[in-house]
Amino acid sequence: MAQRTDPFRNSRYLVEIDSITQAGFSEVLFGSAVTDVIEYREGNDPPVIRKLSGLTRYRPIRLMWGITASEELANWYKACSQSGPAALRKNIAILLLGDDGSEKVRWNVTNAWPCRYVPPDLVARESHVAIEMLEIVHEGFQRVT
Repeated sequence: MAQRTDPFRNSRYLVEIDSITQAGFSEVLFGSAVTDVIEYREGNDPPVIRKLSGLTRYRPIRLMWGITASEELANWYKACSQSGPAALRKNIAILLLGDDGSEKVRWNVTNAWPCRYVPPDLVARESHVAIEMLEIVHEGFQRVT
């Protein structure tokens, strides 16, 4: 009898950003990858449209975390917004962990840079954690395990 394999939980993960060491993220919203479809037909073809692949577009990734004294991610955004992202692009790895804490799935993200930073909303009548958000654009991701 085959051994049962359960799906992994979505609540155990790590984010590695080149030289930036940031504590846990409360949410990592992965953007999708979509390849454009180009419809094509020549005059002497049968009456069926051919489907060719076009450009692949990658949606931004959103990282959300409880604000701490660390300024690394906010400073990365600030540097990119002031001098352009050319020399400030980073590679990112997003790791999904198993119940035992070991790496089960890894996505490698290439040439990433922050395009949007949202500081936390501050509301005196609530006692929630103050959440920062960074939106990161990139040139692709690949699942490697």
